[in-house]
Amino acid sequence: MPEKEGSCAGLNEPRLVVRKFLARPQPEGVGAVVRRSIGRFELRYFDPFLVLDEFSVTAPAGFPDHPHRGFETVTYMLQGAVKHEDFDGHKGTIGAGDLQWMTAGRGIVHSEMPAAQGTQKGLQLWINLSSKYKMIEPRYQEISSKDIAEATKDGIKVRVIAGEALGTKSAVYTRTPTMYLDFTLEPAAHLQQPIPESWNAFVYVLEGEGIFGRSKSSPVNAHHLLLLGSGDGLEAWNKSSKLLRFILVGGEPLCEPLVQFGPFVMNTQEEIDRTIDDFENYTNGFEKARHWRSESGLILDF
Repeated sequence: MPEKEGSCAGLNEPRLVVRKFLARPQPEGVGAVVRRSIGRFELRYFDPFLVLDEFSVTAPAGFPDHPHRGFETVTYMLQGAVKHEDFDGHKGTIGAGDLQWMTAGRGIVHSEMPAAQGTQKGLQLWINLSSKYKMIEPRYQEISSKDIAEATKDGIKVRVIAGEALGTKSAVYTRTPTMYLDFTLEPAAHLQQPIPESWNAFVYVLEGEGIFGRSKSSPVNAHHLLLLGSGDGLEAWNKSSKLLRFILVGGEPLCEPLVQFGPFVMNTQEEIDRTIDDFENYTNGFEKARHWRSESGLILDF
């Protein structure tokens, strides 16, 4: 019997691309520009992922003081640096290649502003939390670029933000089970990456052009989001003469009700109403917001 197209020793059922979006620039924050691929009109939610932004910001633009509750934000810098500070006194700089995995939980108010000259670029992913974790205490996992796990094999380089690839594991703890892999494929490289079959997964192309799912598929270039169908992994090829760079992200669906109001993500409208009251009255996790302002001193309306 002939082998099924796309099958290989490592994967029994490679995932195919079922939807494709071009993330177009749009304004966000104060003077910043984002390419939003998840969290837009055509794709409000891809369980458990709420938002994926490829952002570009040049001072004095940025993302000044704003709240979060009920999910996690993952900031991964591609170029330049942003300065982060919150109402609990946590502050620092996220530089090129660095990672910040922030669990907002019951509530954080923070700012993210440029920390270098020129244009700062990066990715921010919002990951939903299950109902049992939405009101936990906030926490951070911060990893500098030099400490992010990496592996190289057969023309493939991967930075393992979360999960495992090429036999290398990340130290990041994912409360919502998640994989987040930054791949760079040299010309002629062919990738086979396992993905848990029950998870949702997507690809976002950062640089170059690649072929995903089937070897005969049309190539896809930068700023495209590819939603992957069912299967046990991803196959990708770089048939161009330039480097191909993309992220592969997968996560276990929560399969819970979702109600979102801007930066607040809960399970019911009643919980959203209570969150708004908490934020406006500085209670139940937002107490420290009453007298706090970031160094930028700006407040972002939501």
